[in-house]
Amino acid sequence: MGTFYCAICRQTTFTGKRHIFGKNHQSRLRVVLLKFVEKVKEARRTLKKPQVEKFDCTQHKQTFWCYCCELDIENNVTDGNMAVLHGGLLEHMATPEHRKNTHKFWWENKADPKLRDKVIITEEETERFKAEVAKALESYVEKEDEYIKQQADLLRAQEKHRQEVLQSLLERDAEPESFNGPNGTDMSAEDPVSSQFMSQGSVQQVGSSFVDSMVEVPRAAAGQGLTFIGYQDSSNSGNVHTGAVPPWLQDDPLEGTSGGATHSEIGPSLQEFLKQKEQEKLKKLPPNRVGANFDHSSHTDANWLPSFGRVWNSGRRWQSRHQFRQEEGKKKRQKRKRDQGTEGSKKTKTTEQLTNSDNT
Repeated sequence: MGTFYCAICRQTTFTGKRHIFGKNHQSRLRVVLLKFVEKVKEARRTLKKPQVEKFDCTQHKQTFWCYCCELDIENNVTDGNMAVLHGGLLEHMATPEHRKNTHKFWWENKADPKLRDKVIITEEETERFKAEVAKALESYVEKEDEYIKQQADLLRAQEKHRQEVLQSLLERDAEPESFNGPNGTDMSAEDPVSSQFMSQGSVQQVGSSFVDSMVEVPRAAAGQGLTFIGYQDSSNSGNVHTGAVPPWLQDDPLEGTSGGATHSEIGPSLQEFLKQKEQEKLKKLPPNRVGANFDHSSHTDANWLPSFGRVWNSGRRWQSRHQFRQEEGKKKRQKRKRDQGTEGSKKTKTTEQLTNSDNT
């Protein structure tokens, strides 16, 4: 017999080629061929009307596994700019090597002969497909040229509009102003806020005093209906984006100055809160658990171990031993009393029985 590796079932058998006629192999072969034929059928639909699209590396780099040739074939044909859908698959199906390998595959696996011609492309179909692809590429290039022209016209129109707006602004700035400075200088280049301030009758010298008056006196911004409230210098104090403490968390300098006494803290302290939280956790535990009465405030050596089969709660070790012996003594005395009571009751019963028997 010998070993035989089946590529369809992906396993090695020791019965030779008898595995090919088995039920498991034939059922799996049928499933593989149906998927294979379905993909080829989808590619055959583009023989009469090829589809050309713009290249996309995420979609047009797909591969196709040919079971007959045992090769990984590119599904589409592309040059980096455009892609012909299913072009690589159809081109491979038309090669003589694929035809030869298909006949061999069908013979070795004893597949259905009716499905063999569906995975082979004839030379006539290939020639017809090439002619249709040439036409599709020409139409695609024409559409791309038209699209590029439209985009170019749109860019020109936007550039022209931008130039017109810029030219109108330059012409407006070049017009002479009705008011000039005291030395005959043109004040059109000055800030419109300062020109309006000077036109109200409060002409001042250009310098530090003029800037100070601009900071102090609020004025309306020209043409926007806004009010100038002065420059805010925040270089010394940061903000929340630079890592500074926000205003609502800063200490109030006016707090506590009127009364002179510090305000009492509102609510419980952190230690009280943690203690209450620990008590809430202990409430959920059973009260008679081992170690419930343990004294956590006492300080002992880390090497200490409890003895005498009990849990040490407080005090010294010898006290725990003494307490253990006292409890054991109490238990023994109680047990001795119970035993004596039971023995006395038994003796009285026996004497009563004897007296009754004598009387009879």
